[in-house]
Amino acid sequence: MKFIKTIYPYIIIAIVVILIRTYILTPVIVSGSSMDNTLKNGELLLLKKFDKNYERFDIVVFDYNNSKLVKRIIGLPGETLEYKDGVLYINGQVVDDPFASITKDFKLSDLNINVIPDDYYFVMGDNRTNSSDSRIIGPITKSSINGITSFSLWPIGFID
Repeated sequence: MKFIKTIYPYIIIAIVVILIRTYILTPVIVSGSSMDNTLKNGELLLLKKFDKNYERFDIVVFDYNNSKLVKRIIGLPGETLEYKDGVLYINGQVVDDPFASITKDFKLSDLNINVIPDDYYFVMGDNRTNSSDSRIIGPITKSSINGITSFSLWPIGFID
């Protein structure tokens, strides 16, 4: 009986940690240079798993081909999207993309779609010349998104 009383707090702590990592917050490591200059290879991020209200320019982590990718949301469900002469057009209107590096001309019709489907998002890396993103893999499903990140654990600080 004394043994159970001794380990009981440790069991509770372990359960709480597992629940937090599963449903609320978890660390993620950036792999590669597709998010340069915003994020660097090896940077340790804190992923918010509970926030499912995705907005334009949020940085998300999602599952793709048995790996986790880190990209920025550019297009939302129901929108048209085009880059022309380095300028982002959403639904035919110019949208300032302060995170973009040089972006080659692109339009959704290059992927044989006209509008981003419901429950899908168009994501891109900030290092547009070195990013496998929705221009290649197509829009990603909302269900594949693990969460949003806006805080780096190492180096410590908030992310733009």
